Amino acid sequence: MRFNRPLTVAICLGLLFTTARPILASPANLKPNIILIIADDLGYRDPGCYGATKIRTPNIDRLASEGVRFTQGYAPSSTCTPSRFSLMTGEYAWRQKGRKNSILDGDAPLCIATGRLTLPAMLHQAGYWTGIVGKWHLGLGDGQTPVNFNGEIKPGPIEAGFDYCYIIPATVDRVPNVWIENHKVVGLDAGDPITVSYVTNISNDPTGWEHPELLKQKADKQHSGTIINGISRIGYMKGGNSARFKDEELATKLINQSIEFIERHKDAPFFLEAALFEPHVPRVAEKSFVGVSACGIRGDVIEQIDWETGEILKTLKRLQLETNTLVILSSDNGAILFDGYYDHSFEDLNGHKPTGGLRGWKYLVFEGGCRVPLIARWPEHIKPRVTSQMFNLVDCLATFAGITGQKISKESAPDSLDLSAVLLGTTTNQLRENTVLHGISDTMALRSGDWKFIPANTNTKAGGMGQGANAADSRFAANHITKPMLFNLASDPGEKTNLLAKYPQKAAELQTRLTGIKNANLP
Repeated sequence: MRFNRPLTVAICLGLLFTTARPILASPANLKPNIILIIADDLGYRDPGCYGATKIRTPNIDRLASEGVRFTQGYAPSSTCTPSRFSLMTGEYAWRQKGRKNSILDGDAPLCIATGRLTLPAMLHQAGYWTGIVGKWHLGLGDGQTPVNFNGEIKPGPIEAGFDYCYIIPATVDRVPNVWIENHKVVGLDAGDPITVSYVTNISNDPTGWEHPELLKQKADKQHSGTIINGISRIGYMKGGNSARFKDEELATKLINQSIEFIERHKDAPFFLEAALFEPHVPRVAEKSFVGVSACGIRGDVIEQIDWETGEILKTLKRLQLETNTLVILSSDNGAILFDGYYDHSFEDLNGHKPTGGLRGWKYLVFEGGCRVPLIARWPEHIKPRVTSQMFNLVDCLATFAGITGQKISKESAPDSLDLSAVLLGTTTNQLRENTVLHGISDTMALRSGDWKFIPANTNTKAGGMGQGANAADSRFAANHITKPMLFNLASDPGEKTNLLAKYPQKAAELQTRLTGIKNANLP
């Protein structure tokens, strides 16, 4: 028998490939690469394309001019962990009764059940290489034993569906302040093991509470734990000195790792979540961005976000991936000025309005806490436009499934809607009629058409703020709602006039609808 050598080699290589990756249902070049850029605490009006004039964001503005800009884009929650859980799973975080989905500490267990369908797992099944670089904040470990940061750290992003991760465990203001690549802390010296506690000071390192004279930024008591790189953090950390990151190098590291991932997988469909750290506290700009804005340090790090976005876009152009890459930029929740560090963000506003006049901030269910910038560009598939159609980040899973031809069950992602027709502009209909918004202390709101209903909530606990929170803190005390609220956002986007007394039947209708969504898993 004579063999066709090239054909034989091709068959063998094909078999080898399918053992590592799922078989593609269609040619790879018909499926877009997907890059999801998620900022941390970016306000609705922080980018120039949303009305900012004192902060320069030319790359974000160009992304918007070449794609679709949503004026009714929502984060599922006004805080990070619940929003990121919903983004990953297509399920509102408040549905989880047996798992903690509040703002997690750096040693909290993974809050996503291993084995469940997630956004990266679904795209993996579609033949994508999947990666996340940057902020994780969805927990590590199984919760049965403390996380061992000196050994193999799992379950984590890999067990939640990613092929690759290069992350920090939680927020920049929480210990441990290290990078983790897949299952290992990067640059760790075995002779200087890491110990973490959110209860007891197990370190000999100075704390911000005891030694404020050592701080680059003064902080409140919650953020006055172990001082790392001149900044005190939430919690206590001992050891791991060679692995500790420097705040002023985070953006460059994130971009370098993101570019490396894109280059490594440029010849096959890939999904990358670039989970940025800015403008979350502590706000520390890289040297080239110090003082560049007209709005102090918070403005500086937002212009740094724009640079990061531009570097990703330049990489796509250099590798000739622009045309077949869907890029989405958004934020995990709305803006906040003071969030534990006295960095003059409020004093340096210089007329800038991070929420654009929307009521409330991060932590709250008002529009300023949940409505976020949302921009999508996919050349030749998305026509440049501005739309008032609603889109919630919880919809990403079903929408990406629709774009890539994947079938998912309603049980797998109960709150996610396939809004690919909205994203691509093939319909002008409002496909998402309702969306539930979630805030700290388990406050909820229902956006239904032009109406917004917020039930009474007298729970003043700081549930979800993590270790050391103060329940009376003004950052989230406004979630103490003594009577229901009803707003018409078409005429009152700033939620200034409670129409409850004028339209009691509408309020009752929305209360019933909200209860039905909560009880029946109906989006």
